[in-house]
Amino acid sequence: MKSTNESNQKVLGAQRMDLVTMIEPQDKDHPEIVQAVIETPQGSRNKYKYDEETGLFKLHKVLPTGSAFPYSFGFVPKTLAPDGDPVDVLVFADEPVPVGCIVPSRLIGVLEAEQGKPGHMERNDRLIAVAAESRDHEDLVSFRKIAKSLREEIEHFFVSYHDLDDEEFRILDCRGPSGGQHVLEQTRKEFGKKHRGRNGKRS
Repeated sequence: MKSTNESNQKVLGAQRMDLVTMIEPQDKDHPEIVQAVIETPQGSRNKYKYDEETGLFKLHKVLPTGSAFPYSFGFVPKTLAPDGDPVDVLVFADEPVPVGCIVPSRLIGVLEAEQGKPGHMERNDRLIAVAAESRDHEDLVSFRKIAKSLREEIEHFFVSYHDLDDEEFRILDCRGPSGGQHVLEQTRKEFGKKHRGRNGKRS
């Protein structure tokens, strides 16, 4: 007789949706809007990460007391960044966004960076976006033009976050909407190359 756990796994596998491969990254009627899948809410010390095998979100790490995500953080589906994961996105929203929520967002730029250990650095950019329904941040149009103190706060967070794993996070540049769109297009192309002919199944 099969265990309850095995049965549950089969049911879960049959019903789950792969958020990485089954959701379009951009609104078909409004291509300037990206679909951001939130993994970690603003203000959270818990870092959650989407698990593609189960279709659920796992607790990945816990930040030290006094540290928290400055804004909601997640990824854009159907993209592939140089680190092998979907491209990251930091989303300005009026309230913390729950784990797993899809937030239509407009790109305002990208924080270009590389991370890793000396001699083994790899590119890992962070798209920057604003929730399309935001009231508090509707005036933000370019990451390059936000207050310097706010930009430095975001940069400092990512540097400190990687320090926890004894990794370096090296900031290369910050760019506006056109830079963000370029990174989105490149990571969409890389996803397409990897999954061409696979009928949406990840390798």
